[in-house]
Amino acid sequence: MNKLGVHALVWTGGWDEDEARRAIAETARAGFDLIELSVPVPSSVDTGMTRRLLDEHGLEVACSLGLRFDADISSPDPEVARRGAELLDDALSLARGVGAGYLGGVIYSALGKYPGPATPQGRRNCVDGLARLAEKAAADGITLGLEVVNRYESNILNTAEQALELIDEVGADNVVVHLDTYHMNIEEPDFAAPVETCGARLGYVHIGESHRGYLGTGTVDFPQFFAALARSGYDGVITFESFSSAVVSPALSNDLAVWRNLWQDGADLARHAREFIASGLAAARG
Repeated sequence: MNKLGVHALVWTGGWDEDEARRAIAETARAGFDLIELSVPVPSSVDTGMTRRLLDEHGLEVACSLGLRFDADISSPDPEVARRGAELLDDALSLARGVGAGYLGGVIYSALGKYPGPATPQGRRNCVDGLARLAEKAAADGITLGLEVVNRYESNILNTAEQALELIDEVGADNVVVHLDTYHMNIEEPDFAAPVETCGARLGYVHIGESHRGYLGTGTVDFPQFFAALARSGYDGVITFESFSSAVVSPALSNDLAVWRNLWQDGADLARHAREFIASGLAAARG
């Protein structure tokens, strides 16, 4: 059975002790196995406190982030690429500190709209940066996930096929594809082909609706996606991700263009999502 997770931004936009305690407690109360912690500023997270609260509630954790334009390993500027590598090193240290076995997201470029395609030198810097990070992560048993996002959030990976090509270039066994139904709805031909294309190299999944609100109220073909996961034998984590202006993260909301209030009650949203995903998976498996 797949472990089910929920993104921390369903609960809170910050991560002080009160916010972390609420997010972790609500995640456990809603019946999830894991909470995904976004760490665009790794130094803002108290690893000891976070790990203590996770242990208290019996939850696992995954970490994610997107790089910045001034700290981007896909930049042709060596100084910008160096700052991107430092940010990834900090995120990896945080993942290690909180006990995460997974660090993913847009860890291969800045999270945002580029004015043009990646340069050849920028791509070489990206591959080299990921290879170095993968070697460090492997020493701690941490898997790296390359989240495939839409064209307005990266100029490197917009499709599953592109992710597989980049992983081949990196050449590390602990680097996997991270698919997200929100982005697939924009860039992929359907919700089955990318899963089949990735096969065993699919290592993490985000479930999100086309408008990032309640599941089943947009245009994502979830039955097709769940059926593809079942056929492929995917047994990894499936994490629900949703954003609303009701919960604002100063470091992330603007990057993700979270302008609208799509929901108010995170607890109701999360309970609905968990039941929706569990039911959909069960139906797909027959």
